[in-house]
Amino acid sequence: MPPRPAKAAPVPSSQPAFDAASLERIAAALERIAPPAPPPFDDKAADAFIWHAEPAPGWLEPIPVVNAVPLSLLQGVERVRDILLDNTKRFAKGLPANNALLWGARGMGKSSLVKAVHGAINAAKAHVLALVEIHREDIPTLPQLLKLLRASKRRYVLFCDDLSFDAEDQHYKSLKAVLEGGIEGRPENVIFYATSNRRHLLPRDMVENERSTAINPGEAVEEKVSLSDRFGLWLGFHACSQEDYFAMLDAYCATYGLKIGQKTLRAEAVEWAMTRGSRSGRVAWQFIQDLAGRQGKRLTAPAHKAD
Repeated sequence: MPPRPAKAAPVPSSQPAFDAASLERIAAALERIAPPAPPPFDDKAADAFIWHAEPAPGWLEPIPVVNAVPLSLLQGVERVRDILLDNTKRFAKGLPANNALLWGARGMGKSSLVKAVHGAINAAKAHVLALVEIHREDIPTLPQLLKLLRASKRRYVLFCDDLSFDAEDQHYKSLKAVLEGGIEGRPENVIFYATSNRRHLLPRDMVENERSTAINPGEAVEEKVSLSDRFGLWLGFHACSQEDYFAMLDAYCATYGLKIGQKTLRAEAVEWAMTRGSRSGRVAWQFIQDLAGRQGKRLTAPAHKAD
């Protein structure tokens, strides 16, 4: 019987042994590099918030001061201004109100109007209404945001600026379900306002492509444009007339105390608009910033007044 082979000597392990202190140091290091937990939501922290989808499940950042102008400075949009203000007043009182889509010409004060209406209502009754801004790319996280707001006793205007969708973007389906079609529906204390350059939130060529390639063109187009039907108010903003352009400038000069002759103001403002290739509220404001800089004056925002 052959002799049995001798057992090989054990090879020393190259892995270090960790004691309890080492493991605690590793755990502490991992905690330091991990993102901090989002702060708990305090609905009384401010009158405006920005929704951040990360880290999950998302959190609301309080905004102490909203970048807004008074309603009196928004010229040339009086009709849509009054409609949106009345709708928001009803909502703030707990009465039925509609989601609103502000669409149309760029630079005509769509987002400024939403913020100005919010400021005017809170000027009439402090802290009655909170504004929550959500970015377009965070639309899929709307259910988490609404769950958070549903539990609050405050009333919220949920605001998405420059809302639009491209051909490969399916986020619009999430928005449709949240606005009206979901099993829970929109919370009673939340209303949704959006601004867009597009009336149906989708590019025209996207709709036309659906019409030309679909088996049932009518159904395909209805699927694409039905999102805008979730908004009870469609408020159109149209190209700025020269009369409205001058009215905007006069209001800014009076509000901020800019001294300039009317003839000179108009001549310079027309030249400014020609260099930009358009007239709009945004162009008027940019001219006023230039004029105030030349005069060495600061543009301090006036306080909101209740209307």
